[in-house]
Amino acid sequence: MKRFVQAAIAALAIATAVPASAQQVLKVGSTPTGIPFTFLDTKTNTIQGIMVDLITEVGKDAGFNVQIEPMQFSALIPSLTSSKIDIIAAAMFITPPRKEVVDFSDPIYTYGEGLVVPKTDTKAYATQDDLKGETVGAQVGTAFVDALKKTGLFAEVKAYDTIPDILRDVNTGRLKAGYADYPILAYNLKQGGFPEVRLVDGYKPVTVGSVGIGVRKGETALLGKINASLAKLKANGTIDKILDKWGLKAQG
Repeated sequence: MKRFVQAAIAALAIATAVPASAQQVLKVGSTPTGIPFTFLDTKTNTIQGIMVDLITEVGKDAGFNVQIEPMQFSALIPSLTSSKIDIIAAAMFITPPRKEVVDFSDPIYTYGEGLVVPKTDTKAYATQDDLKGETVGAQVGTAFVDALKKTGLFAEVKAYDTIPDILRDVNTGRLKAGYADYPILAYNLKQGGFPEVRLVDGYKPVTVGSVGIGVRKGETALLGKINASLAKLKANGTIDKILDKWGLKAQG
């Protein structure tokens, strides 16, 4: 018995001798096509963007390291619930259906859908009713797909894997109009890769939501750390600096 106790004490001493720098590494799911929130930087072959910068800063403050795992948007929630990843950091709206399977942080950034049409189409679209009977596109897995289908306005709502796929079809005239995250559309078009696409200025978004960081249901300790860090990063101006770096305005 004495030997057992001595062995246990020795094992405890070794365990406590592990350096503090050996921090927990959490796998973070991010998408390669959600610029400026997340995107694949082809120069470094890594995922970059607002949400990557943000979760990295949160990790520094909360005491964990992050390992970014690239995946399609539609795979984020299944990967989280099956424990392939620990955190979602992407342009994901906090919605009631998602909150049934994912716990979200406090809201980070709020926006609605943008509308893109071919440049040759100069009509002043203000609402979705203005495209009644047309075929439109949206990204699979986003809040916009179901919202558009529920209106019953459109001949068809095509689901695309990525936002650049939507822009490509609008650019070539294969798609009448596309709906997607306004900041992502604006950033893509600013880069000049889709010269025949126009972002409709006067369009009023219907599906407005807030982006948040997602964790598995019941991970209350991790969520608490994330929210505490977000509050600190908002108060010290770090979040505003990250938004500004990627061309988005700070929100009150």
